Amino acid sequence: MQSLRVLSVDTSDRGSQRCRLGPGLMSALGLRLGSPLLVSLPGGSCLCTAWPRRDLAEGFLQMDLKCFTPSLISGLPAHLSLDPVQLSSVRCSKLKGVKVTVMVQSLDFKKHTSSGHVHELVKDMLRGVYVQTGCVINLEDFNTDIRYVAIDSIRPDSTSAGLITSKTGLEIAEIQTVLHYRSLLQDRHPPPLGGLEEVIASLREMLQLPLLYPNTLTSLGVTCPRGVLLVGPPGVGKTLLVRRVVMDVGASLVVVRGPEVVGSRPGESEETLRGVFEHARATAEEGPCVLFLDELDSLFPRRTGSSAPENRLVAQLLTLMDGMSRSDRFLIVGATNRPDSLDPALRRPGRFDREMVIGAPTLLQRKAILSVLCERMPVSPTVNMAELAQITTGYVGADLSALCREAAMHALRENVKGSGQQVVDMKHFQEALKLVGPSCLRGSLGRTELSPVLWEHIGGLEEVKTKLIQSIEWPMRYPEAFVRLGLRRPRGVLLYGPPGCAKTTLVKAAAASSHCAFLSVSGADLYSPYVGDSEKALAQLFRQARACAPCILFLDEIDSLIGSRSSVEAPNSAQTRLLSVLLNEMDGIGLKTVERRGAERILQAEGVEQSHVEEELGRQEVCNKDVMVVAATNRPNSIDSALLRPGRLDHIIYVPPPDLQARLAILKVCSKSMPVGSHVCLEELAARTELYSGADLENLCKEAALLALLEENMEASSIQQTHFLRSISKMSPSLTAQQISAYLIVPQ
Repeated sequence: MQSLRVLSVDTSDRGSQRCRLGPGLMSALGLRLGSPLLVSLPGGSCLCTAWPRRDLAEGFLQMDLKCFTPSLISGLPAHLSLDPVQLSSVRCSKLKGVKVTVMVQSLDFKKHTSSGHVHELVKDMLRGVYVQTGCVINLEDFNTDIRYVAIDSIRPDSTSAGLITSKTGLEIAEIQTVLHYRSLLQDRHPPPLGGLEEVIASLREMLQLPLLYPNTLTSLGVTCPRGVLLVGPPGVGKTLLVRRVVMDVGASLVVVRGPEVVGSRPGESEETLRGVFEHARATAEEGPCVLFLDELDSLFPRRTGSSAPENRLVAQLLTLMDGMSRSDRFLIVGATNRPDSLDPALRRPGRFDREMVIGAPTLLQRKAILSVLCERMPVSPTVNMAELAQITTGYVGADLSALCREAAMHALRENVKGSGQQVVDMKHFQEALKLVGPSCLRGSLGRTELSPVLWEHIGGLEEVKTKLIQSIEWPMRYPEAFVRLGLRRPRGVLLYGPPGCAKTTLVKAAAASSHCAFLSVSGADLYSPYVGDSEKALAQLFRQARACAPCILFLDEIDSLIGSRSSVEAPNSAQTRLLSVLLNEMDGIGLKTVERRGAERILQAEGVEQSHVEEELGRQEVCNKDVMVVAATNRPNSIDSALLRPGRLDHIIYVPPPDLQARLAILKVCSKSMPVGSHVCLEELAARTELYSGADLENLCKEAALLALLEENMEASSIQQTHFLRSISKMSPSLTAQQISAYLIVPQ
């Protein structure tokens, strides 16, 4: 049978519940004139009565949306075609009783119209209508304030559809406005949230008590909370969290954003804000309501001495919040990522009673977020969510969503090229990690693009590599061993030694192998001509590093940043103040209140057994919640002794100049990518380069390559031994025996 093209309903059939179709199709379906007909549509269904088309044409369908599922309240999609199998006959008997919810257009009609009058109107308008449980009846054609009726239940219970007659009993369960009903329909599909279970439970409890049980609190002599303030970095999911919890509670949501309130004329903003509160108060009369003020800091900043428009707006909000009575069944929820910019008067009890801090997601929370995001993606079974969560330190929910989207785009590009099945693999996530970074570090003071450096790229220094691996890699890779032995990873590591001996390169290799965030800062980044700016910048740097922990904070040339207090002439110099900030941040009594990274895991509290992977991730989370400070210097005597005690820079590692074996290893690494002649003896070159640093040896190889190009007029194909020897004769080592002996007397 051919498909049916759906046309718009005739004007004469509006409100009649008729479905016009061809007589041949009616005969094929066994339908008589006026028989109940159920039409299955994309996203819902419609209950109609069968009538032939006036032109008797086949292949077309016209139906009046009189009784339909709530998902079709916005109308039918355009250019719709149906298969005849989507039409089916329904047996409908006369109903004994029906329970309904009435939707009216205005709140004034609900307030000032008696329930008996509404009952008589609805009963009269529903007479002769076929209804189905869970459907909505459209009554707009009667030109009254009663627009829709939702069928909650019908009697007898054994039937799902039936005909309402004059003898059918009618019970009205509730009267709502159309706006309130539509808002509840939009929130039927909750947004997926991962890693915020404990925050959702806490916020749901705070909203349920004042909204659903106000009399209980009143009987205890306790006033209802009026406001909740959500604090967290951008992209962590504050707005989604509010929408999810409001949906779970079954409340209405009134959202206010900055541009909607701020006006150009004096007093216009305050008037709009008063209107918002009146709207929330009117909505709360139908049921629980939440007034959500997003980006609160942009609307109500800290008041200044001048009579700025923001000051008047803050004063208006304070007045409105203080004027809320117990009869106002709505709660105010504010969200901000800059709580210190808010006016202090807003943050006292009685206004925003409770502050909930939603920090950057922890390791287990990132794993939960990734699992939720990848539910609808064709992800390969080889993708390890635990490993991906370890790599994405500092990523918030929005970053992880962008990461999954970018990985899917990489898989799509490969599929377009015809490389195989469209499945998101681990390699696609690794490519996406190169493009999507943690948003908390965008524009950060010490953010650097870290080129991948492997331990194999560094020749020699095996003992130093082992110490760095023990200090940085082991706590991250084997946390259970550290927990079992009661060990804590070091707070800081100091590398000291002569210039050019690969101190900075060693730190890069340690950061690359441990898969953690990396921040590097220099004196030019910190020092400012204004008093206090340098200390503020260093404290902000630690705050950003804690937000994406585990993190390595690299202070290169620390002697130029922070000197020794005994050698500084001015006791109140910038170096002394920076040292004081650094000592306080490293001792760190705890995270600041706006940096909290999540509550306790609720799985253990509920007695649910954790898997081995989750238990291991939990141990890593405990071990890797601090910031690792790694410093490098070639003047260890210039560093204050307070920094060198255990608990701050715990491990002090000497990076010596390369000996004979180390020089040979460095020459092999540097000449690995060069076309070296077969007669080149690297052992002889290593023996002749005493007091050469690693940088000197790298420069030696470059000079030899340039000499080969110079001698053969840019046509050289290999580098010979003579080129290396001539380079040695022209160069002199950057280190001296006296300089090296000075490092040996420094206590390690």
